[in-house]
Amino acid sequence: MDSIYKSIIEALIFASDEPIAANDIIKVIKEIDGQDIEITIDDIEATINELNLKYQNNENSFNILKIAEGYVFGTKQEYAKYLGYLTTEKNKRRLSQAALETLAIIAYKQPITKPEIESIRGVNSDYMINTLLEKNLITIKGRSETVGRPLLYVTTKEFLKYFGLNTINDLPKPREIEEIMKDEDFLEQKRKIMMNGIEESLETEIEDETESGNEDTLE
Repeated sequence: MDSIYKSIIEALIFASDEPIAANDIIKVIKEIDGQDIEITIDDIEATINELNLKYQNNENSFNILKIAEGYVFGTKQEYAKYLGYLTTEKNKRRLSQAALETLAIIAYKQPITKPEIESIRGVNSDYMINTLLEKNLITIKGRSETVGRPLLYVTTKEFLKYFGLNTINDLPKPREIEEIMKDEDFLEQKRKIMMNGIEESLETEIEDETESGNEDTLE
């Protein structure tokens, strides 16, 4: 493939806010340079492989990933713990433990109904399901054929993007999750996150006490 198209493909992936599919890349190129341009999905994939090889040889900290059936730039795995720490500090979309638990059940058991989710969790899940729906991490996909025909819930493409997965089949297996839970880096990050949560709670309590004291003084 002409080197100019390699740069164009790289630029399109870099500039895209969302994972961009190979077909969309082809569509853009044909719209600009003409429908007679011969470029296929295989050409796109081969170009991306070449670009990733170049990034590897240059020891770049990033490469092109295939996520949610599209392509996006991402940092390499060896930098995950550093970026993970930064994300936990700043990410306002952080899910609660209860929301993650509900989401995990849906991801591994989908399609699944609310009664089935609650049977596994042992508690009412209305609020957690509504939260996940609002964040577009799950969606409704029809109704079950069981009594009452309850709604069925499945994960979305936003779920794949949120967790950096290409397809739902990329979810870690239960055995892999057990290994992650025992990993020292994971345990260290978990400890830091818990400490940050405690510090935030203490700050809130101090602020509340200060405000209460000010009110008493005013009275």
